[in-house]
Amino acid sequence: MLRTTKIFATTDPARSGAESPPPLALYVHIPWCVRKCPYCDFNSHEARGEIPERSYVDALVADLANALPEVLGRKIVSVFFGGGTPSLFSPAAIEQILLAANARLPFADDIEITLEANPGTVDAVNFAGFRAAGVNRLSLGIQSLNDEHLRALGRIHDAGQAKRAIGVARQHFDNFNLDLMYGLPGQSVDQALADIAAALDYTPPHLSAYHLALEPNTLFHKYPPALPSDDDTSAMQAAIEETLAAHGYRHYETSAFGLPGREARHNLNYWQFGDYLGIGAGAHSKISSHGAIVRQMRHKQPRAYIEHALIGAAVQQQNEITARDLAFEFMMNALRLNHGFAPDLFEQRTGLALTAIRAELDEAVHRGLLVVGPERIAPTPLGRRFLNDLLQIFLP
Repeated sequence: MLRTTKIFATTDPARSGAESPPPLALYVHIPWCVRKCPYCDFNSHEARGEIPERSYVDALVADLANALPEVLGRKIVSVFFGGGTPSLFSPAAIEQILLAANARLPFADDIEITLEANPGTVDAVNFAGFRAAGVNRLSLGIQSLNDEHLRALGRIHDAGQAKRAIGVARQHFDNFNLDLMYGLPGQSVDQALADIAAALDYTPPHLSAYHLALEPNTLFHKYPPALPSDDDTSAMQAAIEETLAAHGYRHYETSAFGLPGREARHNLNYWQFGDYLGIGAGAHSKISSHGAIVRQMRHKQPRAYIEHALIGAAVQQQNEITARDLAFEFMMNALRLNHGFAPDLFEQRTGLALTAIRAELDEAVHRGLLVVGPERIAPTPLGRRFLNDLLQIFLP
């Protein structure tokens, strides 16, 4: 049986004996996109006709209001508009959502507010509007700067549009991220590095480099394209990491690279097992409240979400994370961080004593996958390379 310690037991930090809750982020899901990409397994839906922007915003505000008892009195440290393609919404709609959220929950003074944008939907006026609405970080889904590879990925933009989008983003945002992928159909190691070099011409504060994966329930999974060999994708990964390090980027998470001080705070909160309230179709939440850690999922279909949110029933599934699962869930997130985590963070975020996973830690160290010290527990280079093997050690 796992030996446990007290976890956060109240949403009132002033209550005697209560432990402080973890940081709280807000995730807002905008589910519509122009066209569903063949590799995408997110809850996204092609926009067929006019997007019901007004009714969806009303549903988001109702969802947020209904969730308040679970997070009342807590401060929002970051907001992330994900999708789908959030940049399909008007700046006025984004501003309305932010105003509604800030009216109900205080925003941190240095809050990070990120909006995902597709280069194929870029409009300079809209980008200026998003900035004026309060968005202070933009994440552009570039994926590649090679027209052939963009076509293979089913993207709606070409390389020229991507470059123009980056230029517009730089005019309005001093903090932005470029999403790139490697291991693409027909891609060589040199072509993967050419994408990185082209992106570096714009000195992005943050860059994400994802290995293309054939996820279940996607067109690519049903009809797999010819992909580079494992040896080639390993060479791509190593070369990308070396190149970005030489340009001053810190490889702080499996797929994330940031200039000093430009790490994505919203995502760091996920990886450090912080709390997040997710509103919108199919959005997920993790909330520490009343002595338990609860996960929720909203209704996935946009129409069903709108209908249920407006009557206070947006949550479709809810379950409490058991003590048996907590250690694995923490590790599944925290071990994505190359620098790992402080041992006391495990106890703070899970309520479990570190001795609860002593045998697993010892095995991971013995296999050369983990370094365990008094100030930090972190994956080794081997552990980062074989992260799934490392995580399996902590499976309940």
